[in-house]
Amino acid sequence: MAAEGREMTFEETITRLEAVVREFEDGRLPLEKALELFAEGIMLSRICNEQLAEAEQRISILTADEEGEITLTEADAFPAALGGRKSEF
Repeated sequence: MAAEGREMTFEETITRLEAVVREFEDGRLPLEKALELFAEGIMLSRICNEQLAEAEQRISILTADEEGEITLTEADAFPAALGGRKSEF
């Protein structure tokens, strides 16, 4: 989704999604407008999910091993408290 000829940031997308949800939850919309907002909300949700997936792919932590070599460690290899994924389900 573009705003003024550019892609929206994650924060802008979330803000718009929140506004759509508030409007939709109001419950006083005509059916056609409610359907339009629902479709926009789904689109915004997908954009947010894509942006989060892209960010997750970029999240890497550079660490030095015992030999001083710099290695790339994926974020999900770390505990959730350090930004990694919880491996327990």
